[in-house]
Amino acid sequence: MNIYQDILSAKIAGKKLLAVLIDPEKINLENIPSFLNKVHQSIATHIFVGGSTDKNHQTENVVIAIKKATHLPVVLFPGDVAQITQKADGILFLSLLSGRNPEYLIEQQIKAAPFLKNTDLEILPTGYILIDGQKETATQRVSSTKPIAQTSIELIINTALAGEFSGKKLIYLEAGSGAKVPVDENTISIVKNNISIPLIIGGGIRSKQQIENTFNAGADMIVIGTAFENNESFFEDLKSSKFTQYN
Repeated sequence: MNIYQDILSAKIAGKKLLAVLIDPEKINLENIPSFLNKVHQSIATHIFVGGSTDKNHQTENVVIAIKKATHLPVVLFPGDVAQITQKADGILFLSLLSGRNPEYLIEQQIKAAPFLKNTDLEILPTGYILIDGQKETATQRVSSTKPIAQTSIELIINTALAGEFSGKKLIYLEAGSGAKVPVDENTISIVKNNISIPLIIGGGIRSKQQIENTFNAGADMIVIGTAFENNESFFEDLKSSKFTQYN
């Protein structure tokens, strides 16, 4: 399995990808098989696992349960080094480029390096950029950083470019879990036209129409979390047969 090569190939072919984000703090282990059964009926292509915190240290147990129930790539989306487990397939090696807190720009990465060196996890260097979704997010509170205003287009573009130029393989624009508004379509389009690496968009996407709009604006991958957590019937709108445009 080569997760990044598959993402890159999908980008080149114009195939759109959808990741379902599972927060270990918000799912019961016994519910994972039935939850993933619904995921498999949808257009989902990847499973992301993580959250801003994991107070009960359930990440590894959740990943193990997911791996038993899915054929999809399982990728860690960790809030800190404590959420890393070698049981997954890969990891988004995140740098919070929108903030200036060294702990999330490089310190957590240094702490993770010796562990990752001795695992088979595929490491995906990712420039993580928080965009204002009109709601304070857990990431803001934990990282003590502020998101970039949606109107600050030039700053968003330059931050994304700095990520690419510094060797990131993915750029992730994140409005935050439960965002009142998703990343603006115009912003997505402009960033897409200014970078050459795959673009991931997450936060505040709650409907099939919003997914279509985000894909059409230029997202190579969309990440859905809260919408699935709060309304599993949302899967009905994401059945593969109903999403022929992106199959």
